[in-house]
Amino acid sequence: MTLALGSLAETLWTALRLSTLLLGAVAFLFFADFLKRRSQKNYPPGPPRLHFIGNFFHLDIEKRLLSLQRLVKKYGNVISLDSSAFSSVVITGLPLIREAFVHQDKHFSSRPTIPIQEHVSKKNGLIWSNGQIWKEQRRFALTTLRNFGLGKKSLEERIQEEVQYLFQAIGKENGQPFNPHFKINNTVSNIICSITFGKRFDYQDDQFQKLLRLLDEVTGQQTKVWVQLYNMFPRIMKFLPGPHQTLFSNWEKLKIFVACVIQNHKRDWNPDEARDFIDAYLQEIEKHKGDATSSFNEENLIFSTLDLFFAGTETTSTTLRWGLLYMALYPEIQEKVQAEIDRVLGQSQQPSTAVRESMPYTNAVIHEVQRMGNIVPLNVPREVAEDTTLAGYHLPKGTMVLTNLTALNRDPAEWATPDIFNPEHFLENGKFKKREAFLPFSIGKRACLGEQLARTELFIFFTSLLQKFTFRPPDNEKLSLKLRMGLTISPVTYRICAVP
Repeated sequence: MTLALGSLAETLWTALRLSTLLLGAVAFLFFADFLKRRSQKNYPPGPPRLHFIGNFFHLDIEKRLLSLQRLVKKYGNVISLDSSAFSSVVITGLPLIREAFVHQDKHFSSRPTIPIQEHVSKKNGLIWSNGQIWKEQRRFALTTLRNFGLGKKSLEERIQEEVQYLFQAIGKENGQPFNPHFKINNTVSNIICSITFGKRFDYQDDQFQKLLRLLDEVTGQQTKVWVQLYNMFPRIMKFLPGPHQTLFSNWEKLKIFVACVIQNHKRDWNPDEARDFIDAYLQEIEKHKGDATSSFNEENLIFSTLDLFFAGTETTSTTLRWGLLYMALYPEIQEKVQAEIDRVLGQSQQPSTAVRESMPYTNAVIHEVQRMGNIVPLNVPREVAEDTTLAGYHLPKGTMVLTNLTALNRDPAEWATPDIFNPEHFLENGKFKKREAFLPFSIGKRACLGEQLARTELFIFFTSLLQKFTFRPPDNEKLSLKLRMGLTISPVTYRICAVP
């Protein structure tokens, strides 16, 4: 009996000591977190934060853009929103965006280390790399894209040729309701594929369709709650099952696909003649062989190719899907676009950037689709490279910076009817008018390197589609402007009729 009581007392004492230790550790972490916040003098205001999870619950996952605008109204144009992983600020308004990314560009040209991205790309490639790696990769990509047609007539001809395949695919629907999602994805993706992989893919190619669906899945998965939890607690979450593990698996499949394409290139690679981006990159690796400081290696080739493939597919195809949806919802605007097409091009001349200036209304409609579609509402995050000041607030090195493009796109001071689809926003006396507050490709050194390609694709694809078809809702179906949140904001799945 005495032995049993002694054993029980020992167990209780051990448990109490463990509990005390845990409580002490938690109390210490809370106190350290509190001191950290107190030590940040003149830091931007923001909603009260919870220890360890920051402002996670202040941004409703499903209605985050609306909840963000409410916070801006309450706290101002520079607000702090923190998580357990990093401190971040959201900047609102054109003057502040220009101040940060143009006038103070050396302080705001880095990318933050986001756990989910670090796990996937390990800071390689074009989008998430920094410093010398980013400079080398971006410079090489820009030069190579130009060499393979960017800004040249040859690339426009490639886009015009691809349009014909899209016409065939849509024509097979015979004016009946269909989902345009993957037809458009395939079309747009084939342009960047012809540059990076040196080939286009047939719309019936099962392997490529699987690849496009993987790309669509990772786009949607990236903003799920479990993924956000991984960003907050990566050391714990990496051991737990959940959607974040599916995301990692999907990225791995995408990497394997690109790695296989690279291996196929190596089999018949001619070092003296580059057929595409991958060949040119293999030349660069060979050129820097033995240079330990060089960032040109196969890992960076895989991620640079994936970045081009993702950025060159997802953003433009999503914008085009918004465009067709808006045309079906605003038939009177669609009629005006088609009247301009008939007047300038007729039915025989193919659209090209050479006629863009002669088609101000069509150009204005495309820009308005981009404004209302608002597909990258917070821009790609930046990071403060060294301690700096913005709007009188102190921003410590390492602070993540998000750009509130949603507020800019819906600013009543910039747009006459901010919440209504209105191409007149980009017209003045019948001529196309550029707007400073229009920043879908961002600004500064980290602006989208594919902007010229995207603008060319949007004009030729959109104009060609409306030259050939009239888009309308299916009978007895109501089209919706509801959003699907992901890495980009896309319309929810819809069906549409394309009448020749």
